[in-house]
Amino acid sequence: MPYVPVLIPITWLVGLLSLALLGGGAYLLWAWYVGALVGTAYLVGGLVATIWTFLGHRILLLLWRRPGRDEPRAARDGEVRRVARPDGSDLQVEIYGPARGPTLLITHGLGTDSTAWYYAKKQLATRFRLIVWDLPGLGKSRGPSNADYSLATLARDLEAVVQLAGDGPVYLLGHSMGGMITLAFCRLFPRHLGRAVAGLVLVNTTYTNPVTTTSFSGFCRAAQKPLLEPLLHLIVWLSPLARLMNVLGYLNGSAHIQSALTGFAGTDTRGMLDFAARYTPACSPAVLARATLATFALDEAATLGTIPVPVLVVTGHLDRVLVPEASARMRELIPSARLVTLAPANHLGFMEQHEAFASVVTEFIEGHATGARPDVLGASPR
Repeated sequence: MPYVPVLIPITWLVGLLSLALLGGGAYLLWAWYVGALVGTAYLVGGLVATIWTFLGHRILLLLWRRPGRDEPRAARDGEVRRVARPDGSDLQVEIYGPARGPTLLITHGLGTDSTAWYYAKKQLATRFRLIVWDLPGLGKSRGPSNADYSLATLARDLEAVVQLAGDGPVYLLGHSMGGMITLAFCRLFPRHLGRAVAGLVLVNTTYTNPVTTTSFSGFCRAAQKPLLEPLLHLIVWLSPLARLMNVLGYLNGSAHIQSALTGFAGTDTRGMLDFAARYTPACSPAVLARATLATFALDEAATLGTIPVPVLVVTGHLDRVLVPEASARMRELIPSARLVTLAPANHLGFMEQHEAFASVVTEFIEGHATGARPDVLGASPR
């Protein structure tokens, strides 16, 4: 599930309600059993609350979404490499596709891990060498011993992964926070641009503090210091409790509702929605909170004008996490940038519109390799 600044207090409240639902159901059943509460209504209420606590997600999925023909799964069947870092983190890197040819190195966003690229691995690894990696503390990557999740540190981790690509052109693709890390990489390692790195694909991301480019940005800006940052620190301190609330949120379906609102535009399948919601209990709350705090310092506006390689900017027309206006602004400031808007699509458009997304990326890379301007299929160029 995308980690959305505006939803941090709502997510915390929903988590508390999830605990209350479990506790209330258990209490009603116990009180009815010992005779403290008399009446069938208490038994039924306790049963309903308890059943919904553990099976609510299944009921919502059956009623809310249709099944798809090719539902995503957390597949890890590529060649595995491990990259040890000086700060104690140990990165899981997976390589797919042909050994030669252009390399597409993908950095996932916050709130997921590299398994989110299920469709990309199927559709892009047939044409390109594909490298995916888990950010520190997420997926199968071990986090740093100093708990440093700054964008600069993550950009240095990305640079270490770039070294695995070897010879041949490398294209960096970053989604959401992955795009922010890619921009920090451009600032810290400009010598790689035009040499090792031949182009960028920035997907549903931003170049500045995400609270200014998200839905309800006025509220988020006003609430950042007095509300959002204290809540994020609280999540770090109470990480085990937050993890329990996230597990309950997945089981009772509240994580699915949030994923539907923040990730998809309504054309997702039952499997896509459940797949996205599964990241809620899987991801460390402390890692997500620390990384979110790090994004508040993002300011790469000056970097955009210095990027010398071709850039494809991709957004979803209904993206509520990082609004399309941020992508349009990046298109204006990057010298050789092109903007493509997927529709219908939200923040997880690369999953919801995976065929169009793969086509757009393929034509960008192949068009750049041949010197031709690609015609975008299945999407709206801007």
